[in-house]
Amino acid sequence: MASVYGTKLKLSVFGESHGKAIGVTIDGFPAGLPVDTDYIAAFMKRRAPGGAFSTKRTEADIPNIISGVSNGFTNGYPICAVIENTNQHSASYADKMTIPRPNHADYAASVKYGEHVELHGGGHFSGRLTAPLVFAGALCSLWLRRDGIEIAAHIKQILNVTDSPFPGDVTAAQLAALRERDFPAIDNMAKEAFATIINSAQNKGDSVGAKIECAAAGLPVAIGEHMFGSVESEISQLMFAVPAVKGIEFGAGFDFCRMYGSQANDTYTYRDGKVVTRTNNCGGITGGMTNGMPVIFSVAMKPTPSIYLEQDSVNLETQTDAKLAIKGRHDPCIAVRAVPVIEACTAIALTGLMLNADGRKL
Repeated sequence: MASVYGTKLKLSVFGESHGKAIGVTIDGFPAGLPVDTDYIAAFMKRRAPGGAFSTKRTEADIPNIISGVSNGFTNGYPICAVIENTNQHSASYADKMTIPRPNHADYAASVKYGEHVELHGGGHFSGRLTAPLVFAGALCSLWLRRDGIEIAAHIKQILNVTDSPFPGDVTAAQLAALRERDFPAIDNMAKEAFATIINSAQNKGDSVGAKIECAAAGLPVAIGEHMFGSVESEISQLMFAVPAVKGIEFGAGFDFCRMYGSQANDTYTYRDGKVVTRTNNCGGITGGMTNGMPVIFSVAMKPTPSIYLEQDSVNLETQTDAKLAIKGRHDPCIAVRAVPVIEACTAIALTGLMLNADGRKL
């Protein structure tokens, strides 16, 4: 199983949804960063289950840092954090091997790993494994903030309702303010419409997908490597570690197919003595490198596959078609809790890119 990421900055994620604990080991993180536990706790609380639009599985998600931090500072050694699982209902997954759940990893995982695969609550494939990623991302976010780099995301679209997009020159201050909102939307009207859609899906036993837009402001120019170490490829690799992500686009993305070059090109100008672009269709990245504008991208999140409506599946023992009614506790729209996960994965990718660029220390 490929549960290790990175070169200069390495992450190893471990555990299962219904195991004793989940966690992460971070190797290559610089020494000397003050570990703001309140900041980390607030970051992780935004992802934690139990909110109005999430599963009713309640987990404190308090990381126990067992190495890599001394007297409140990172010490340069591998950082290991463990998060206990305390509220599992494994009985709800008794038939997960016999009748695979649609759009889950059950069938492919049982073929790949055999009869001993652990799939209660999704096992290692569960969205619960994003909690260690958020811990790692919170640390990376703290490190990036020392250079004035801020990252924030919001729900951009659910069904046919859209939120306002980030402006191409969104500032670090605007992103920091967005993270303080009680719901990840820019416009209050979009927030109310999103809440209505999610509640409606929940009441019907269904779920909805979403598009999440993320931005990072304050990055220096020329971070990233052409060809195989591009900003796009590093961010994308981490985005697809988030179980529900099925697509990604940077800047104008797939809308480029509807443009002429004269419309698409981000032309240069000087502003306050700095080279900037008048538009930001490329999402702050050209040639795989940052160009000084905010990095902006969007990801598509599939609807939570665990829904309470009866679905078609197969019985692997009898080799016949079967019906499946899923039990357990599930999010009607996973995107609400995925917003801080997208931010965290972005912070991890950008930290790795900056460390690879110059190997600098704090």
